Amino acid sequence: MMLSRHRERRRAGRRRGAPAQQSDMVQTTQTPGTDAASTRPFSLELNEEQLQLKRWIHGFAKDVVRPAAHEWDEREETPWPIIQEAARIGLYSFEFLQTAFQDPTGLMMPIANEELFWGDAGIGLSIFGSTLCVAAIFANGTPQQIVEWVPQCFGTPDKIQLGAFGVSEPDAGSDVSSLKARAVYDEARDEWVLNGTKTWITNGGIADVHVVVCSVYPELGSRGQASFVIGPGTPGLSMGQKFKKHGIRASHTAEVVLDNCRIPGRNILGGREKFEERVARAREGKSARVQAAMATFEATRPAVGAQAVGIARAAYEFALDYAKQRVQFGRPIIENQAIAFKLADMAVSIEAARLLVWQAAWMARNGKPFDKGQGSMSKLFAGEMAVKVTEEAIQIMGGYGYVRDNPVERWHRDAKIYTIFEGTSEIQRLVISRAISGVHIK
Repeated sequence: MMLSRHRERRRAGRRRGAPAQQSDMVQTTQTPGTDAASTRPFSLELNEEQLQLKRWIHGFAKDVVRPAAHEWDEREETPWPIIQEAARIGLYSFEFLQTAFQDPTGLMMPIANEELFWGDAGIGLSIFGSTLCVAAIFANGTPQQIVEWVPQCFGTPDKIQLGAFGVSEPDAGSDVSSLKARAVYDEARDEWVLNGTKTWITNGGIADVHVVVCSVYPELGSRGQASFVIGPGTPGLSMGQKFKKHGIRASHTAEVVLDNCRIPGRNILGGREKFEERVARAREGKSARVQAAMATFEATRPAVGAQAVGIARAAYEFALDYAKQRVQFGRPIIENQAIAFKLADMAVSIEAARLLVWQAAWMARNGKPFDKGQGSMSKLFAGEMAVKVTEEAIQIMGGYGYVRDNPVERWHRDAKIYTIFEGTSEIQRLVISRAISGVHIK
């Protein structure tokens, strides 16, 4: 397995005391008047392990995902055979996430997302959709909860399991503070009783593990909310409406209905004691760390931005190849500035978006605060860039780009969701403007 070889190579290198390979080494620069201790290493070159990961996932996207993309987009069904193949090779697994999250640069997950979504966004979400649930558990759970629940979000290659994360409601999308789903603690039975409806949920209703954000103390708004884990087969949880979508059609999106859904008291992420301490601080008017839903979204925004980069790159490469081959007025259309300049702008936008994503991912991995809203910057710019680039790809191809015989129209449909889910573009701008101004802009 690719991941096993990666870890064995690292261990062997440490045992031998081998020096870093050339591709792992970084350049150092020294400004005149400074000593060596004050300089910092810097390189944008991927190391050998990251390059191998990139090639591995790109191969899977090229050979398995992309050939099946049109079929599953038309069927609008979860592509179970492809998820099983991803699990078989180790891509859909807790082991893969462990390896990716241990990367000190923070770049493995963005690299993986870009390459997989270069293949297809709908199938990509069906494979990586469980990671939002995993991120919620990591962001808010105790070590014991992480060990207990994260592996259940994946299952095994022989028994695939899924995870789902539910925040949005019919009357509460961007306004997370107005959630109506309630969680009431039954002290006599040490259980939480959940009621409400979640909507727009990836893997909603078909997942084995659901994490939902509910209001415990509605009068406190978002500071009175907590995240709860609902295990496989729990009575009171059911799937509501399954949505037929504009794009990402191979990814299952549905309502999750909670009707007197009872879960053990220990299933509140972070523990009840810690939650009540946070509530007490809120009642005293003291500041608090970011609330449950936003902690999850902040952690995942760079990865979501990388997905948008993958979609845009796919459309750009397809349009570039088309422009070189398409002949009009006796010459390839790439020789016309009107076309060549479009492609130049597309290339610049993709490179800029990737750098924003990598910066935010590095900051998150190394505990650097998003003091300017860098996580939101990466998601905002990459999402809007993907919409623009895929639209320009259609324009370059003309009628051929508009029909389903070519994948560009699907990429355009898939791209639009990146200005909507996990925080709309408007919400990203709100986060950024508050961060750079220090003003509570409304």
